[in-house]
Amino acid sequence: MEKEETQSTDNKIKDKDEKSEKENFENEKQETLSVNDNKITPEEEILNLKDKITRIYAEMENQRRRFEKEKDDAFEYGGFSFAKETLNLLDNLERSKTSLINDQELKDKLALKKLIEHIDIINNDMISIFKKNNIEPIKAINEKLDPNLHQAMMEVEDNSKETGTIVQEIQKGFTMKDRLLRPSLVAVSKKSSSKDEKSEENVGKTDKN
Repeated sequence: MEKEETQSTDNKIKDKDEKSEKENFENEKQETLSVNDNKITPEEEILNLKDKITRIYAEMENQRRRFEKEKDDAFEYGGFSFAKETLNLLDNLERSKTSLINDQELKDKLALKKLIEHIDIINNDMISIFKKNNIEPIKAINEKLDPNLHQAMMEVEDNSKETGTIVQEIQKGFTMKDRLLRPSLVAVSKKSSSKDEKSEENVGKTDKN
């Protein structure tokens, strides 16, 4: 009899424990569902990951292209600064030539002519070396002023030419491939003022009278 009562008590305790565990499980399940309600769905998470991967790939591709361009530019224009500095040698040769030609003591002397010939040879050799390295002089005289290639330093009255035509080259400009090494410094033409024209007309009328 005691044995039966003990088994009955044990069964009750067991049933109670199972019920308690079941309630705990249901409570945990409800808590989990409640938390998941505030989270994104697996499909949304996959879409977000795809978007992140796409953006990261695009950034990597853009960076690769930048590196490629920088590498190409370094190869193509690696001597850009050196070439720009070397132009000073041409300027100095031109100044020396002008100074010698204007020297009254040396004027018309045979030694001066030979010296000028040597300066011209050196100048032409340097221009030839520049051309081999895709460094070209900019056309200026009788060309229309191009702000991308020329820099106007002064205006010269000249009614025989269209306004803005280059009539004098003060300093030669150069390009390296598709880049500007330095602009040409030039003087451009302009029409004479109306006052000057009227003055000239009046002078002509006075002479006739």
